Amino acid sequence: QVQLVESGGGLVQAGGSLRLSCAASGGTFSSYTMGWFRQAPGKERDFVAAISSGGGRTYYAESVKGRFAISRDNAKITVYLQMNSLKPEDTAVYYCAADERGGGVSQGARSYDYWGQGTQVTVSS
Repeated sequence: QVQLVESGGGLVQAGGSLRLSCAASGGTFSSYTMGWFRQAPGKERDFVAAISSGGGRTYYAESVKGRFAISRDNAKITVYLQMNSLKPEDTAVYYCAADERGGGVSQGARSYDYWGQGTQVTVSS
């Protein structure tokens, strides 16, 4: 059973930065596509970014392109989300997820098999 634990969330002013981490245990992390999603109050869970198993391919939602960067360290079995130029509309609970089939960088939540508990990111104006 794969377990994912996010950390790094918090309160930041608009224009600031945060770096989220997601530590994995169990499974074969290096073969998984990893993704980040977010969910604001009263809204659906939205795709943010994804990275292929080897780290060579990434994909971003248009709303975060150029501001966020996803990366992974397979040796540390951790995936990261560097968030810069944060905006109040980035406020949400951020979740990391693992797609055990790998092979791509899906933006669909249904493609992911394992989910973390989430970490709150709040951006004040």
